[in-house]
Amino acid sequence: MQIWPHKHIHSLANFSIQDYKSVFELANRFDALKNAGTKKIPALQGTLVTSLFFEASTRTKNSFELAAKRLSADVQTFAPSSSSLTKGETIIDTAITYSAMGADTLVIRHSSSYITFEIAKKLDAINSNTSVLNAGDGLHSHPSQGLLDIYTLIKFFSKKSLSPEILNSKKILIIGDVNHSRVARSNLWALSAFGADIILCGPKTLIPDEFINFLKTPAPNQEKDPVISRGSIKISRSLEESIKIADAIIVLRLQKERMMENLLSSIDSYSLDYGLTPEKLSLSNKEIPILHPGPINRDIEISSKVVDEYPNCLINKQVANGIPIRMALLYLLQKHKNKSKVT
Repeated sequence: MQIWPHKHIHSLANFSIQDYKSVFELANRFDALKNAGTKKIPALQGTLVTSLFFEASTRTKNSFELAAKRLSADVQTFAPSSSSLTKGETIIDTAITYSAMGADTLVIRHSSSYITFEIAKKLDAINSNTSVLNAGDGLHSHPSQGLLDIYTLIKFFSKKSLSPEILNSKKILIIGDVNHSRVARSNLWALSAFGADIILCGPKTLIPDEFINFLKTPAPNQEKDPVISRGSIKISRSLEESIKIADAIIVLRLQKERMMENLLSSIDSYSLDYGLTPEKLSLSNKEIPILHPGPINRDIEISSKVVDEYPNCLINKQVANGIPIRMALLYLLQKHKNKSKVT
């Protein structure tokens, strides 16, 4: 493997094909160790991973902390309600404080888009060696979720060795509130990198027509796209027609708070048109894998029968795959500090 080129991980927009492959190959090795009965290795012994979650989280927070512990790193957990934020301390000063305590990596989730860029910029300006890993920032990005989603799909479609190229020309259907989803944005970058053709399906209020041009928008401080050729994005307003041609489906959580913004006439009408049910899945003649980043609104965006009974519902596999993916990211950031190749 190459030397990992990124000190910080903010977005998948600046990931090259080799970056993706480095993550997937390493995650696969970590997963194989676990399956062989090795649950903990000393790869990050003596390093400190600090978890700064300013938003509620079950899967991402616990997955990152478990990933760090499996690599034998020390884990430091931040609680906003009992911190100096209540006294007026800024988020950036909080991050600087944890860096001064010796954090090797700050895993950060916050409601403000691009906040991890701002924190990393400040840390770099004071010559801090601390890396920043984005665990979800506002509506911008959720890179580890995008990586674990595509890793889950690659494992499903790969019959023998892990092959990301297997996604080339696959039609991946993403259903729901794309406009307010950092997960969807990360999925668009990741899936398109390997030539998948993406269908976004939902009402105009949740998927504006402008998303057709999403992949033409560069990341901050990025001069050009590191991926030479990407798959396409199309928008559909018919779930039934989309399912007929889909090779895989990613369902997004319907954020009920959007109802207060008058973006939907009612939850019932949305569920009728865009809720994923066994009846709608029966329109396909393929074994379609179903993904959902969680948490799930049962019987709103996805039927309980699909979650509990559909054989290719991969939601629990996503959760499980999140651990080796996040182990890989934490490990690669430490390798960047050491300027050593990943072996």
